Amino acid sequence: MRRHEFRKLFKSVGPAVLPVIHVLDEAQAERNVRILIAEGAPGCFLINHDFGVEPFLPIIAHVRRRFPSLWMGVNFLAVTGRDAFPVLGRLQREGTQVDAYWADDARIDEHRAAADQQEASGIAAARAASGWTGIYTGGTCFKKQREVDPAHYETSARLATAYMDAVCTSGVATGHAADMDKIRTFRRGIGDEALTLASGITPDNAHLYMDDVDGFMVATGINLDGDFYNIDHRKLSRLLKLTREHGAKS
Repeated sequence: MRRHEFRKLFKSVGPAVLPVIHVLDEAQAERNVRILIAEGAPGCFLINHDFGVEPFLPIIAHVRRRFPSLWMGVNFLAVTGRDAFPVLGRLQREGTQVDAYWADDARIDEHRAAADQQEASGIAAARAASGWTGIYTGGTCFKKQREVDPAHYETSARLATAYMDAVCTSGVATGHAADMDKIRTFRRGIGDEALTLASGITPDNAHLYMDDVDGFMVATGINLDGDFYNIDHRKLSRLLKLTREHGAKS
């Protein structure tokens, strides 16, 4: 997916701010969705840090029922698309549409040729077979996964574009800002394809990434201080304002 197509999806001239909700239960998820809607965020991701996939599914369905027009993506923690896409296809057939899947690991192997990406190809096959119609952003050189030598970042990013709609990367850990050289290298590797960033964005540093990144998946940077689970509407409002201002100047 091209950068302009990704941003147009969210009617955003700057990077799309997509809050990530670390889900606890239906009420907490719904409360945080109401906050992000009120502040004008174009969508969100839900993630299951505290329990498995099966208990997560009724919460996803609940949020979809409450907010049928919400752009909603999910992350099944530590689950690749190979196992996620069949579940998403089943949810879709049952009437619960998930608009995007974000995987921590897209299984890109920088040591293999573009035509020999066996695991990523298997994931692509699972996606096609599932019938699921959402977009896919896959972790590449991503936090807490297999470490990749920075010398291979550009190659990894380039390879990834063949297997997902938006390439996703991160800093070294949750809440840690990504190294700017890494982001510039990714941008060089993927050209005009969409890039999402999934750690370390805050209202104070977002301006550093806005030229190269098309989607900010952000949690700790907009949450209440010391709170892993709940959005601070003031921080979110500030981040949204900054991205809009940047887009207006571009």
